[in-house]
Amino acid sequence: MLLVEEKEIPIKIGLVPMRSYGDKPAEFMRKVPNGLLPAIEVDGKVITESRIIMELLDEWHPKSEGYKPMLPTASNLNGMKRYNDLSRLERDLFSWWCTLVFRPDGGIMGGMFSNPFDNKNKEEDKMSASMKGFMDCMRKVDDELQSTPGPWFFGTDEFDYPTMIDFIYVSHVERMLASVAHWKGVNLRDVKKWNLVGLNAWLEAFEQRESYLAFKSDYFTHVMDIPPQYGPGYDGGFEDDRKKFSSNIVGKDNKSWTLPLDFDDEVQPLYKGPPLPIVVLESMGIEPSDKNNYEAADPATMEKACRYMAAWKLAGNGKAISKFAARGGPKGSSNPRKTFGAPLADPYAASDTDVQPHVDTALRIVCSKLLLLDDTTNTEELTELIPKKHKKGVISSLAYLRDRIGVPRDLPLASARYLRAYLNWGIESLS
Repeated sequence: MLLVEEKEIPIKIGLVPMRSYGDKPAEFMRKVPNGLLPAIEVDGKVITESRIIMELLDEWHPKSEGYKPMLPTASNLNGMKRYNDLSRLERDLFSWWCTLVFRPDGGIMGGMFSNPFDNKNKEEDKMSASMKGFMDCMRKVDDELQSTPGPWFFGTDEFDYPTMIDFIYVSHVERMLASVAHWKGVNLRDVKKWNLVGLNAWLEAFEQRESYLAFKSDYFTHVMDIPPQYGPGYDGGFEDDRKKFSSNIVGKDNKSWTLPLDFDDEVQPLYKGPPLPIVVLESMGIEPSDKNNYEAADPATMEKACRYMAAWKLAGNGKAISKFAARGGPKGSSNPRKTFGAPLADPYAASDTDVQPHVDTALRIVCSKLLLLDDTTNTEELTELIPKKHKKGVISSLAYLRDRIGVPRDLPLASARYLRAYLNWGIESLS
């Protein structure tokens, strides 16, 4: 999808759930019996290999017809060699990531990987063999990014934008950022600690492109969707940081999903690029800085924009959201049904119809708090309007909804974290 957006290819897109999230439509399965994704159909022929799909799309939409090229030309031998070398390095990085995250930590390799900014920190010098292998490989990636004039892997006059190799890397690197923070206590965005200058410049360049942000997940979404696809992650690495980052990611630190929220998030930078759609930011009079980021934006105005967007999404589909949330009620999700591998995916669950009207009431109050910027110390309206016998059911329903807010499916992270925090406010008020 990133390549399609960057090249601006006219194409008809159909959304199909992965196997661990729900049943694929019968029409899709007739065309793709093995159910593999992604899939593309051209003249009745179906192709399911991601890299081949990208190469064909690039070939079918050439520069001569006004489309951006995504690969060096066949006559550019040095360019093709670099592309192939980088592709092999990406496979090495993916292999080291799987070894690090999805297997128990091995022995310690003390002193074999040093932090150039803090060589005295013995904890950072003591890494498992898998951690060292992963970080060494990531540093090779960082070196390749720093070897070009711009932020991209091909930083030439011909390619002053992300190309196919950038797209091949970024979908996995996004998962790596979330998983190594959550399970291993390593924040790869911390430049002072890890000195991955090229990697972070590359990520920030992506984060300034709306086409990328439209598909960028948050760490919570990733750490919940990784195990059904790859297997369970193993805790290890730097234990103190692991606990700190993990509690932040899943909203258990009493900060990241709790009011009042800090302007920025300490693990996931929010303002390296537009945190909300440009049209929303412009409607609030929020402009980027000279560096094209929003880190210097007025915190109060940015908060208002984030809250308004969350309220707009909540109000715009309120009846369906109330019904969905009521699956978390005492009588919800009790119907016999087919289940799937992802723990938060339950597409055939039934709602608790007894608690649903009261969930609707609670969500209307949450929406008004988001919109009116009310003092959230006033909880009387919520506690008085929800009958005592239904309070536990409403609490569990709000929690059910909170944990299923998908980024970017439902909201960008900058706005989603406010909706999560206000749902938590509702839960705490009723508790």
